[in-house]
Amino acid sequence: MPSGFFALFDDIATLMDDVAAMSKIATKKTAGILGDDLAVNAEKATGFLSSRELPVIWAITKGSFVNKLMILPLIMLLSAFASWAIIPILMLGGLYLAYEGAEKIFEFFFPHVHTKEHESFDAISEEEILKIEKSKIKSAIVTDFILSLEIIIITLSSVTEKPMSVQIPVLIIVAIIATVGVYGIVALIVRMDDMGYSLKKKGEELKNKFLSSIGNALVWALPWVIKALAIIGTLAMLLVAGGIFVHNFHQLHDWLHFIPSLLGEFLVGIVVGFIVLGLVKLFLLVKSKIYK
Repeated sequence: MPSGFFALFDDIATLMDDVAAMSKIATKKTAGILGDDLAVNAEKATGFLSSRELPVIWAITKGSFVNKLMILPLIMLLSAFASWAIIPILMLGGLYLAYEGAEKIFEFFFPHVHTKEHESFDAISEEEILKIEKSKIKSAIVTDFILSLEIIIITLSSVTEKPMSVQIPVLIIVAIIATVGVYGIVALIVRMDDMGYSLKKKGEELKNKFLSSIGNALVWALPWVIKALAIIGTLAMLLVAGGIFVHNFHQLHDWLHFIPSLLGEFLVGIVVGFIVLGLVKLFLLVKSKIYK
């Protein structure tokens, strides 16, 4: 009987070793997407009133957890019974990300009137602020769904030869890292100014110039970090979208073999994005004419 217990413990230890090793491999494979996820969601989680930043991030984090709770069983079922459907679903996600990235570029050069009006929260009502907030949260959760889908699919591809007892824990671990890790860092980024003010105040109380300097640097850096994240997030969406198409359409890969892969993926992402954006705007124009 004791030997049976020791054998059980040995099996559990072996299983945990396999899970840890495969989780490490899967995390390395998804590191690029996790970086993109961080940049995209950090950009989407900024631009709110200071008092609303953490509640907004928490709302997006909860949405991200729900996304992964839906994606994990869906991908496992599709992998087992309809693996052919995974790539088309991924393609649809790529179209959405390309559209989002292209729309941001278009908005930068041709901003809407309402965008200019809403640059300052002081000029609009609380009801409008909450409406804008809900819209951005919804957009962030949808984008998170697409990026989470790719993260889970890449993770699954790295453990397909392993038994289900390894696949499921690895997928869960990577999903948790992709949520807690990403949004934990996002929360730290958006609260940089508060940390800066605290350090500055502490430095002044202790007459410590070093602490005060760090505090001032954090406060000064936050707007630049947010602007950088907005640019990086847009580029990341286009790169991820382009990567989805390049990796799944071998003709594209062959056509673009003479240029660096990142540049090729970006070009594909931006071309696809503006095609989708054009179709969406054409549809909205026709719709407005019909229902005018």
